[in-house]
Amino acid sequence: MLKTADDIRQLNERIQSAGTFVDRIKTEVGKVIVGQPYMIDRLMIGLLSNGHVLLEGVPGLAKTLAIKSLSQATHAKFSRIQFTPDLLPADVIGTMIYNQQRNEFMVRKGPIFANFILADEINRAPAKVQSALLEAMQEKQVTIGETSYKLDEPFLVLATQNPLEQEGTYPLPEAQQDRFMLKVIVDYPKKNEEQLIIRQNTQSGPQAEVRAVAALQEIAQAKDLVRQVYMDEKIENYILDIVFATREPDKYNLPKLKALIAYGGSPRASINLALASKANAFLNKRGYVIPEDVRSISHDVLRHRIGLTYEAEAENINVEVIIDDVLRAINVP
Repeated sequence: MLKTADDIRQLNERIQSAGTFVDRIKTEVGKVIVGQPYMIDRLMIGLLSNGHVLLEGVPGLAKTLAIKSLSQATHAKFSRIQFTPDLLPADVIGTMIYNQQRNEFMVRKGPIFANFILADEINRAPAKVQSALLEAMQEKQVTIGETSYKLDEPFLVLATQNPLEQEGTYPLPEAQQDRFMLKVIVDYPKKNEEQLIIRQNTQSGPQAEVRAVAALQEIAQAKDLVRQVYMDEKIENYILDIVFATREPDKYNLPKLKALIAYGGSPRASINLALASKANAFLNKRGYVIPEDVRSISHDVLRHRIGLTYEAEAENINVEVIIDDVLRAINVP
């Protein structure tokens, strides 16, 4: 729907007012998390656009702490599931148990019934458990016995995986990775940031605690506003060009990529790139999307949706290089 300049100005004002809770959350989470603004921004984008987030990084980078702190700052119900090879689907979604006193079966709901689900080391669980979680992510409901139960809103799955240890792991299939809106690579903090981390964790005195500074109602209103953020048709075509260039690189003057890409981004990539761009505009207090919103989020949306050929692996070309080449080749509107 085409919006007038006056409509966009009014939307800007509403976003300026409704988006104040974002700064409050960042300040509060910043009390315990040092040096990971990129990760916090991506978690906020997932929260605002109703998209699940896959975090990948070596142990000790505060992935779990960031997710837990975000749930505390939003007064949301938090549930952590430690994925292990012996986990069963019933351990995640729940099961029917027999009550001897009442002489009947009763439902025992699993940890999936929460607002924020931390799926810790998701690649350690077998395919059946991964599928149970991913079905809940997609359908926003689970079935126990013969009854289906709606999951609470907001419902956000934040999964972590360790890229180092591959023994005893079950890598997520491509179709299941596609269910995650973003795949975020978490990197080491800078030297001065790590110095602050040392001080925080070695000095005496009370540890900083994260307080609830945003209500779930505020988040629900913000999610509605994110959907209303204006996206011009030129930006839509820019997103489509980026995604289609991963499928048909030779049509976008990228013939060398044809032999390197096994498959490109799915239609979910286009949808999620548009939604994440709108959420990024909201975080920057804007009621309209600019090309920089799209470019800044492209790696996180696309890196788990592009398959590489053996030829790319033989030449040590990774998916980040492919996305960089695509972004350089597509004309910015």
